[in-house]
Amino acid sequence: MDTLDGTDVVQTAAQAAALPRAPLVVLEALEGWLDERGLGSGPLRASRLPGGHSNVTMLIRRPGLEVVLRRAPRPPLPPGAHDIVREARVLRGLETTAVPVPRIIDTCESEAVLGAPFVLMEYVPGLVLDASLPPELEPTAERRRAAQAFIDTLVSVHAVDITAAGLAWLGRPGSYLERQLRRFSGSWQISRTRQVKAMTALERQLRAGLPRDYQTTLIHGDARLGNAIFAADPPARVAALIDWEMATLGDPLADLGYLSAAWTDRGQTDTPLFHLSPVTALEGFPTLSELIERYERRSGRSADDLPWYTALACWKSAVFMEGNYRRALSGNSDDPFALGFRTGVEELAELGLSALR
Repeated sequence: MDTLDGTDVVQTAAQAAALPRAPLVVLEALEGWLDERGLGSGPLRASRLPGGHSNVTMLIRRPGLEVVLRRAPRPPLPPGAHDIVREARVLRGLETTAVPVPRIIDTCESEAVLGAPFVLMEYVPGLVLDASLPPELEPTAERRRAAQAFIDTLVSVHAVDITAAGLAWLGRPGSYLERQLRRFSGSWQISRTRQVKAMTALERQLRAGLPRDYQTTLIHGDARLGNAIFAADPPARVAALIDWEMATLGDPLADLGYLSAAWTDRGQTDTPLFHLSPVTALEGFPTLSELIERYERRSGRSADDLPWYTALACWKSAVFMEGNYRRALSGNSDDPFALGFRTGVEELAELGLSALR
C-alpha cells in the first residue's frame, strides 16, 4: 500500500484550511460520519491502495472496521466523470449475480464531509497483477489459470441479466458505438493541450470503419487484468472485479478490445506506457490470441472485428490520459505519473493506428 503525504490526509478542518489545496480526507470529519452510522469506533488510519490513475482508493482502518473508501480526485473534473455514486449503484446491482464484486457498505452523496461524494465498500484481500508477479503465482500453471479466470469473469459480466439485476437504467440499447465516438471526440476537444496528428487520423479511421452490427450487454468499461483481485490461495480465481466507474450498457467487444489494447503478449519486449500488466509477458500466461479464442468459445460471440475495438480502446484511453495530463499541468493531479502522459497520448494513438493496419 502507498503512503499518503501531508496534503492528502489531515486530522482537522483547521489543518485542511491552511493547505494550498484541499485534502482528500479530513479524518475528524470522516470519524464523525462513521460514528453516526455505528461503523467501528476510535481513531482512523488511512493508506492509499496501489493501482489506478482515476479515482482515489484508500484503505480505512479503525477498531471494528476495515473498509475501502472510493472518492473522485481533486477538481477540476470533466463533466460526468468520476461518478462514485453511480459506480456504487452498479455494484449493488451485481451483488446477486455470478460476477464477483466487493459489497457496498455505505454511500455519502454529499460533498459536506470530504469535499466530494464517497463510497465505502468491503475490503477484499488478495493478489493484484500489475507491474510485478505475486509469489503465489510463481507456478506457471497458476498464471494460466489466473488469465483464464479473468476471461471467464468477463464472459459472466456480458451474460448478466440486466433487468433482473436492476441495471437497465445504465443506458439504452443500440447506438453505443456512435455515442462513444461523439462523446470522446467532444472530451478530446475539451481536454487536449495541443494538436496530435495521430489522434486526428485515428478518429477519422474509427469513424470510417464503424461496425454496424453488434450486441448490447452490460460492459465493465475498464476490463484489464489489474482490475481483478485474485484469491491468495490456489487455484487462481477472481475474488473481486473492481473499478466499475465506466460500466454501462454497450457492445461487449469494447471490453475485449480494451483488454487487447492493455495486454502485454508473450515475447513482447517493448511495453508501452498503457500496458499496465506487463507480467503477462512472462512464461505461463496464455497469449492474447488464446484468450480471445477462449472468450469466443465460452461466450458464443465472434471477435472478428476485434482490431477496430482495440483501436477504439487506444483512442478513448488517450483522451482520458490527455485529461489527466491537463490536470497535472495545472497542478491539480493526484497521480504522480500524469505528467508523463504527454508522450503516452501519442504512443496510444499510434498503437490504435497499428491495430487498424
